[in-house]
Amino acid sequence: MSSPYIKSASVVAALSALDEGRTPERSVLREAVRALLALLADRAPGRSVEVRVPPYGAVQCVPGPRHTRGTPPNTVEMDPETWLGLATGRLDWARAVTEGRVTASGARADLSAYLPLELE
Repeated sequence: MSSPYIKSASVVAALSALDEGRTPERSVLREAVRALLALLADRAPGRSVEVRVPPYGAVQCVPGPRHTRGTPPNTVEMDPETWLGLATGRLDWARAVTEGRVTASGARADLSAYLPLELE
């Protein structure tokens, strides 16, 4: 299933592999995660929340007080497959949090207003 907002070939390839029950190649998964993190940072500019998708990437985003040192007070962390699901609308934010697939802490750590990352 291809969605119109997915411009990156790596995102398409990673989703195709997951749809087929395969694990995406590491390089493909890394590029897909980074492409979608960059899109999130572009759509929700700011530095009040750090979104982490280890081991592939992290971005600071969401308007609000800027964080500069140590662990930010607002952090969101998840595995790459969960991030792909949330970013592309295949997984609901509330469900992912309830199921423990997302670790979110801080008053600004709810990303539901920014996901999925559809084109405007």
